[in-house]
Amino acid sequence: MLHFRRQVLLNLLKFSDTCILLMGLVFTFWYTKTHSEYASLVDFLSLRIKITNLIGLLAMIYLWQMIYRHFRLYHSRRLQHYIQEWKDIVKATSLGTVLFALGAYLFNIMLFTPAFVSFFWLSTTLLTIFFRTSLRFALKKVRVYGRNLRFVLIVGTNERAYAFAHAIEENRELGFRISGYVDDLLHTPKKGIKLLGRLRDFSDIIRNQVIDEVIIALPIKSQYEKIQRIIGSAEEQGITIRCLSDPFNTKISTSRTAVFAGLPVVEMASGLRHDWRSLAKRATDIVLGFALLIFTSPVMLVAAIAIKLTSPGPVFFVQHRVGYNKRIFPVYKFRTMVVDAEKVQEELEGLNEMDGPVFKIRNDPRITRVGHWLRKASIDELPQLYNVLRGHMSLVGPRPLPLRDYNGFRQDWQRRRFTVRPGLTCLWQINGRNHSSFEDWMKLDMQYIDNWTFFGDMKILLQTVPVVINGKGAS
Repeated sequence: MLHFRRQVLLNLLKFSDTCILLMGLVFTFWYTKTHSEYASLVDFLSLRIKITNLIGLLAMIYLWQMIYRHFRLYHSRRLQHYIQEWKDIVKATSLGTVLFALGAYLFNIMLFTPAFVSFFWLSTTLLTIFFRTSLRFALKKVRVYGRNLRFVLIVGTNERAYAFAHAIEENRELGFRISGYVDDLLHTPKKGIKLLGRLRDFSDIIRNQVIDEVIIALPIKSQYEKIQRIIGSAEEQGITIRCLSDPFNTKISTSRTAVFAGLPVVEMASGLRHDWRSLAKRATDIVLGFALLIFTSPVMLVAAIAIKLTSPGPVFFVQHRVGYNKRIFPVYKFRTMVVDAEKVQEELEGLNEMDGPVFKIRNDPRITRVGHWLRKASIDELPQLYNVLRGHMSLVGPRPLPLRDYNGFRQDWQRRRFTVRPGLTCLWQINGRNHSSFEDWMKLDMQYIDNWTFFGDMKILLQTVPVVINGKGAS
């Protein structure tokens, strides 16, 4: 009966998504085209449909549902916050719309104009979110009144198990009910615990009771063999299994399950994840980077001429720096120092005003007259837009450091800054730059990585403008 209800709900979701897709197409076409080509909606609906259009429409429906399946929009979401479902809906409709627009371009379908694509994406996204949220609200109401329940057996009697049970009891609208616990003994005695039997009784318990899901809360290291037998028994009887145990107790990494080369794995990452957000960040780097390169080209031309006229040597300074996951790449800057500046630096080490491995002095004698002004206005950094376009760097991220500085790192936690692409600007740039200590600088980089958002990048870019104009912290 439970499987039948789940299948009915799945078919309802697929049917609703198909209807929303068709509604989005019809309404968008009517809204963008009717006023200029047809007198009314009745005229639009009376149009003849060609067989090729029908085939194309069926292909769109199939692709639409495949995309929704990819983003797990046909899986149970009762344990997930509705905001996450909204995010996945936006991802799915965005990808579907982009693929439709690309197909229309390849097959020269004039219908998909920019206005059509924008209105179609907006209408399908809002309609899907409205329907899914309404359905979620209705199902919660049904579960509160004891319908569509799932009965859970918890294996283990420890604080993790009790914390999970408490969360279930506090959120009855999720539709889960605790049938009881299974363990060899009460590891953490607690009032009201319904112990159904020992671990060796597990097969008999799930064989003779209504159990929809098994929650494993045993420590994996010491109970691995018993857990394996429990999983085998639950699999034999087709019961869903969830595992609460975290075998590695990571401190800053976030974990998620995934499939790698066809095998289930647990991913633990402490940097930025490679998902749609990283793609959006890269797309922004390319679009804004190219626009800034064009916009600042007159300034760079003047800077190049000034360097050439006032100081012997090349216009550009190329230095190998440490990038994403310690990849070495050539960074490009306007030359602001004398030609043999790196050799002279060894003689000036005693004047270093920065703590840690970084070398900075306020009145560096190696800086040329023009170089001083280029540095103050951060114009010397503009050639790094080329690094951004090539993918060596991002517009926002920890500043790239020379090999000399990297080799001077003494604490491994600081090296986590290299788990993201280095950037033209970052939190350090807008929070004091050379006036910050090295440790504070590294902490700002960690803060950026741990709290990264797309809109946070936009905020940093905007905050960089007045800092550059005022020359704050530049040397």
